[in-house]
Amino acid sequence: MRIDIKDKIVVITGGYGHLGSAITESIAIHNGIAIVLGRSQTKFELLKNKIAESKNVHFQYCDVSDTSSVKDAFSKIVSQFGKLDVLINNAFFGKSAVPEKMNDEDWQLGIEGGLNTTFRCIREVLPYLLNGSKIINISSMYGTVSPDFSIYDDFPSFINPPNYGASKAGIQQLTRYFAAYLGKKAITVNCISPGPFPSLEIQKNEAFVKELEQRTVLNRIGQPHELAGICVFLASDQASFITGQNIAVDGGWTIR
Repeated sequence: MRIDIKDKIVVITGGYGHLGSAITESIAIHNGIAIVLGRSQTKFELLKNKIAESKNVHFQYCDVSDTSSVKDAFSKIVSQFGKLDVLINNAFFGKSAVPEKMNDEDWQLGIEGGLNTTFRCIREVLPYLLNGSKIINISSMYGTVSPDFSIYDDFPSFINPPNYGASKAGIQQLTRYFAAYLGKKAITVNCISPGPFPSLEIQKNEAFVKELEQRTVLNRIGQPHELAGICVFLASDQASFITGQNIAVDGGWTIR
């Protein structure tokens, strides 16, 4: 069967970021209606101008840290499009710091920017989900395994902060929880855990990228489109018997 998400209304938080852009574009290519939730219409327009299927891509203002903004966004989407089939929780924000220098506000920001926003979006979308709807949460390999801190010996500014993995591990548990909770309604909830997908800015540091590459069995970093494919599959009807799963897209990082 051909994987097709034709006419599915797919909402992506953080849909114009490094990974989110590829997810948005792939949804549009596969005939889905991609609705990007974000705070910057300017960043959205820059992305939309690069997508051939731009007619399938739309913007809805939303601050995922604000419950009223999330409520308003989902309400407007359903009013305009008549339904909401898939929610992809991809947005994340936080502040990097070594544990000894991470204050309470820094810690809370990372938990809010990943775990809390994911819960908030799931909670507020529930009234609009119907039989066959899908939720896809973006976690991280660092929600499953601890960082290899030797990577950062020569690159301390890139150190992975403790609240990042804690937040991403919480997202994996939220996925299992809501998969069980919503199963009776035939709503599936799954999780994707990316491995090394460094941003274009980080990729300028070739020595650091080399450290990342050496820790995958494929000896390279991931490219955003390699994450987008699994999002399209999980959003499709072909994935309707998959729920509560965490799927690693990490080049084999976590298998050894």
